Amino acid sequence: MPETLPENAVETVNLCKTYAASGQEPAKEALRNVSLNIPRGSFFGLLGPNGAGKSTLINILAGLVIRTSGEARIWGHDIERNMRAARRAIGIVPQELNLDPYFTPRELLELQAGLYGVPKSQRRTDEVLAVVGLSKQADSYARSLSGGMRRRLLVAKAMVHSPPVLVLDEPTAGVDVDLRRQLWSQVREMNARGTTILLTTHYLEEAEELCDHIAIINGGRLIASDPTPKLLSRLDAKEMILTVDRDLDAVPPSLGAYNVELKDGRKLVFHYPPSKIHSGEIVAAVVAAGFSVYDIVTRDTELEDIFLNLTRPPDGRAG
Repeated sequence: MPETLPENAVETVNLCKTYAASGQEPAKEALRNVSLNIPRGSFFGLLGPNGAGKSTLINILAGLVIRTSGEARIWGHDIERNMRAARRAIGIVPQELNLDPYFTPRELLELQAGLYGVPKSQRRTDEVLAVVGLSKQADSYARSLSGGMRRRLLVAKAMVHSPPVLVLDEPTAGVDVDLRRQLWSQVREMNARGTTILLTTHYLEEAEELCDHIAIINGGRLIASDPTPKLLSRLDAKEMILTVDRDLDAVPPSLGAYNVELKDGRKLVFHYPPSKIHSGEIVAAVVAAGFSVYDIVTRDTELEDIFLNLTRPPDGRAG
């Protein structure tokens, strides 16, 4: 019978991790009851400020950190009770460039496949190198590769055992725009072929563009997890800038009912909830006040707005 595919590629239930006290450092609760479902086949973003618990969660999935309590499953396999099956189901692309400079890409992939117990007859070295665009560099020393090529080689290493789940931990940190675009093109293709992608990144615009589902973790707690469009709709806010036909000294009294400010003499900047106020109503109000509108610019809610709103400390100051 064919294998029954799990609904979720990764699941955690009330996952907790507390690092023991060391020296003068007190015990630290890094994860607090994190329950997370990553749908099979999704491009899933895991976001959070520095120290939020993202790395601890990934390291638990990778088997580098032991959970304190709770459950975690990869492709339906418990990470401790079915350790080998869970490890075979996940590939990790670390943030650090941990490559042996005196090995070629082909040698590195063969070695990695051997460590995972992949029989020689089942190894896909040339296929994997082609997927990440390194066929021409297959027999060059790793030290001769550019930074972008080394990043892609890390992705290749994580793919040698054909894992259904691929974790990318800050994969574009320090990578220039062109190489970043190439990397995302290749990762998108892998996702289209069925690989579940788990991405952590500080580039929020990347997460918004790439991910179909986003979770946000802060202070060790999961504070949001939704499909990207639903998450963006949480903040009922929009901005519209109207440029009028003459200079103003102040906002006209007839527009006082709106949250509006004056900038650069002719620009009226409106902040409003689109669920309650229609943009046409604002334009009509400006025209009724005796102005001609020369230009209109709108800005919808972006992931950065949601992220800052959810992770801002209670006193409202930036963390």
